[in-house]
Formats: sequence, C-alpha cells, structure tokens
Amino acid sequence: MGNLHYGSPPASFDMPDRTLAHVEFVVLAKLRRKESFALSIESPTGGRQQIWINGAATLRFEFDTNVTDINRAWLEVLIDSANSAGGMRLTPEPERAG
Repeated sequence: MGNLHYGSPPASFDMPDRTLAHVEFVVLAKLRRKESFALSIESPTGGRQQIWINGAATLRFEFDTNVTDINRAWLEVLIDSANSAGGMRLTPEPERAG
C-alpha cells in the first residue's frame, strides 16, 4: 500500500502501489505542462476528498513496492478524467487491449 502525501504539513492518502504509480505518471505529466487540476480521492468509509494539484503543491509519492508494468489504457482513462471539468477520478484498472 502506497501513500500520496499532499501539502505542508502533509495530508496522506493511502492507495495501492499500482494505482499510485498510475496517478504519479498522470500528475507529473500534467505538472510538466504547467496544468493544474483537481484530484478526487474516495475514502474506504464512503466519503470523498478533492485536492487541487498545481505546480506550487507539495507532493510526495511513497511506495511499498516497485511498479514497472504501466497500463496505457488506464493512463488514458485517468488523463481524460484529469482533463475534465470534474477533475481526475480514480477508476478501476481496465483490462489491457489485445
């Protein structure tokens, strides 16, 4: 289980390492383009938090395992949601094409 640490002092959000690796990829791609966006994170208790990601945000990605197998189809879904007015929503990983 990994953690996304946001802000200073940091708020920490637990998520599976595989999910966090895909979120990291999208966040860094958006920030390289100087694009801000909202990220919605659902809590295990049924609630939801939304954070604003921008170049001034303090972010740290903490992993328990090394994830090297990236699902491009999932990245596309996450990037499309990050580009929407509602911001990026974490969705289940789709099956790979082919």
